[in-house]
Amino acid sequence: MSITTVANRYARALADVITERGETNEVVAELTMFAEMIRQHTQLRDLFASPVIPLERKRAVLNELLSRLAFRPTSSNFLQLLLNNSRLHDLNQMLRALTRELDARTNIVSAEITTAREIGEREKVMLRDKLKAATSKEVRLQFNTDPGIIGGVVTRIGSLVYDGSIKNQLALMKRRLMS
Repeated sequence: MSITTVANRYARALADVITERGETNEVVAELTMFAEMIRQHTQLRDLFASPVIPLERKRAVLNELLSRLAFRPTSSNFLQLLLNNSRLHDLNQMLRALTRELDARTNIVSAEITTAREIGEREKVMLRDKLKAATSKEVRLQFNTDPGIIGGVVTRIGSLVYDGSIKNQLALMKRRLMS
């Protein structure tokens, strides 16, 4: 079974629990903080990923961390579950799957917008409105710049890419002229 399939299963189950308990924002924030802590401390990441280190030692380290962090029970229980199932090192994938699941439940879509240069707030609002109309969903935008696209906009929503960059338009013209 792929990690994506496993992450989606954990995400659906966790989303059910945190939605029912009204803890969505808090649990996501705590798990994100824990994932960032593991990312920053390679010894922790290696400890939780190692098949050689006994589960009891990993559990002791996790319990110590959780006692210092004072997470809510839902977050602590989820991290314990991941540890017991040898999945704690997959926490980042679980968080990505959880974000997708929560977004789907709240009718939100994430879009990545790439432009050649920074754009103003008015243009950002206009893009958000156009994408909201096109998708019939609320849109969470992430903006990037890439001078290599020369001009225009490249929009990625999930696996769908709308490439309105000048670089792409020039490549299309070149192919048409060569055929």
